[in-house]
Amino acid sequence: MLIRLAGGEVVDPVNGESRRRDLWICDGLIVEKPEGRRADKTFDVSGCVVMAGAIDIHSHVGGGNVNTARLLLPEHHRAHQARPQHTPLSNAGWSTFRTGTLYAQMGFTTVVEPAMNPLNALHTHLELADIPIIDKATLAILGNDDFLLSMIRDDAPAAMIDDYVAWTVSSSRSLGVKVINAGGAAAFKENVRAFSFDDVVPAYGVSSRRIVKTLQAAVGRLGIPHPLHVHANNLGIPGNAATAAETINAAEGERLHLAHLQFYGYGTEGKRGFSSEAARLAELVNGNPEVTIDVGQVMFGQTVTISADVIRQFSAVGHASPRKSVIYDGDANGGGIVPYRYKQDYYGSLQWAIGLELFLLITDPWRVFFTTDHPNGAPFTTYPELFELLMSREARDIQSEKLNQAALKHSTLSSIAREYTLDEIAIMTRAAPARLLGFKDRGHLGPGSIADVAVYRRGKDIARMFREAALVFKNGELVVEDGVVTHYRWGKALRLNPTPDTAMTRRLGDYFESRYGLGLDWFTFPETAIARTDAFAEVPCNS
Repeated sequence: MLIRLAGGEVVDPVNGESRRRDLWICDGLIVEKPEGRRADKTFDVSGCVVMAGAIDIHSHVGGGNVNTARLLLPEHHRAHQARPQHTPLSNAGWSTFRTGTLYAQMGFTTVVEPAMNPLNALHTHLELADIPIIDKATLAILGNDDFLLSMIRDDAPAAMIDDYVAWTVSSSRSLGVKVINAGGAAAFKENVRAFSFDDVVPAYGVSSRRIVKTLQAAVGRLGIPHPLHVHANNLGIPGNAATAAETINAAEGERLHLAHLQFYGYGTEGKRGFSSEAARLAELVNGNPEVTIDVGQVMFGQTVTISADVIRQFSAVGHASPRKSVIYDGDANGGGIVPYRYKQDYYGSLQWAIGLELFLLITDPWRVFFTTDHPNGAPFTTYPELFELLMSREARDIQSEKLNQAALKHSTLSSIAREYTLDEIAIMTRAAPARLLGFKDRGHLGPGSIADVAVYRRGKDIARMFREAALVFKNGELVVEDGVVTHYRWGKALRLNPTPDTAMTRRLGDYFESRYGLGLDWFTFPETAIARTDAFAEVPCNS
C-alpha cells in the first residue's frame, strides 16, 4: 500500500529538514514520491508536525525487578483496573501489554530496557515479547559477576575479556553492556555499605575504576555501537557530583555514556547540606565530547524505584513510601524495589531543578538524552509535561513558583532562558538515540528507513500535543489515531550477535558446571523460546 502524509511540517534533523512537504510510505518503508502513481490512502496532516518515531534509551519496562514491583504494589494495579482512564501511579500500575500502548500513544516506537541480568535474560525477553506495537532492546549487566572480576584480578588478556563480553551480549540477545555501581554489589556481599570510584572490591582486589575502564575498552574493541552504559557510584548521595566528575574524566577520550546524571548532580552547600552541582557537571560534559548522558528527570508524585544497585536500594529502605520494599542479594548484582513519592519539598524541588538544569545547560542536543529513568525519577507517562518544561520558560517559571524557594536558591534554573526547539526535541528523542544505539534504519525520515512516524497537532498546549499523537505509524502500519491505539501488532527485540572464540564457550561451560552444577545451556536460551519466529532482529556491530 502507498500512503501519503500530505502537507505536514517534516522535522528530520538527520536529513537537514524542517519544512512543509509530503511524506510517502510504501510497504513499511519511507520512500521518495513515486512517479506516475497515486496514493492508495492520503492523510491530510497540514498544521501538524511530522517526526520519526521516538526512541527511549533508558526505561525499565521488563525483567525481574519490574515484575517484583508489580507484586510489591498490588494496590497500584487494582487502582488502575478500577479507573483505566487515569494514568497509572507508577510502573507497578500497568501490565507489559499496557506499556506498549502508552508509549505508542505518545509517538514512541522503540524502547530500551537498560538493566538486564544475563542470567535472567529469558524472563526479560518473555516480558518484552508481551509488549505490543513498539520494538524493544536490552542492555546486559556486567561488572559485579565473579567470572569477570576474577579475570580482571588475574590480569587476563584483553582478548579473553572481549570474548566473555561478546558471549554475554550474544547469549542474552542484548544490544550492549551496562555496568551498575561497578564492583559495589560484590562488595556488598562483604558487608560494604558505601562504595566509591577508587574503592576496591575486598574479595578481588580490583577497583571500581578498573572495572569500568576494562569494560569500556572491551565494548570499544568489539565494535558495539552503544558505548558502555554507566550507572556510577554513590547514586543519590549529597556530594556525589565529585564522583560523577571523576567518572566523566575517566572517559579519557574514549566513548562513555553516563546514565541518569540528575541523581549525581548533588552538592553539599546550604544549611541542609544539599545543593545543585548541575552547572559544574554540564560544563564537564560540554568539555568532553566523547561523553554522552541521559538525565533521569524527577517529576512530582508517586513512583517506585527499581535498581540493581543493591547498595543504593538498601540505604533507601528507610525512605520507602509506602513503607515496604524488597531487597535481594543475588548472584552478581542483586538489587531492590523501593516505592517513593517525590514531594514539592526542599529535596524534591532541588532534584526537579537539577534535571532541568542539565537539559538546558548541556549545549549539544546530540549528547543529552531524554529520560526520567522510568520509573525511578517518574513514570514515562510524564514525558509530555517534561517536553513542555523544556520548550517553555514560562511553564518552568509557573511550576517553580509552587516549589520550595529556599531550595531553588541553590540552583541556577531561574537564570536560564533557553527553550528547546522542535528540531532539538527531534534530535534528542529520535536522531541522537538512533546514532548512539547503532540504528541506521530509524530515527529519521529518509528514503529506505522503516516507516516509524509520529504526527503531532501543533497547539499552545505542548503537553497535550505530545501526549496524544494525531497519527502514529509503526513499520508503515497505522497504530494510533487521535491518541488512541486503533491497531495492535508485535514489535521485535533488537539485538547484537558478536561471536566469541569457541575456547571461551568451553571455559564458561566448565565454570558454570563447577559453580552451579549446571551446564551452559541452562544460562542461554534459543530464540525459539519466544513463540513468535520473528521476535528478534539483528543489529550489526561497527566494523
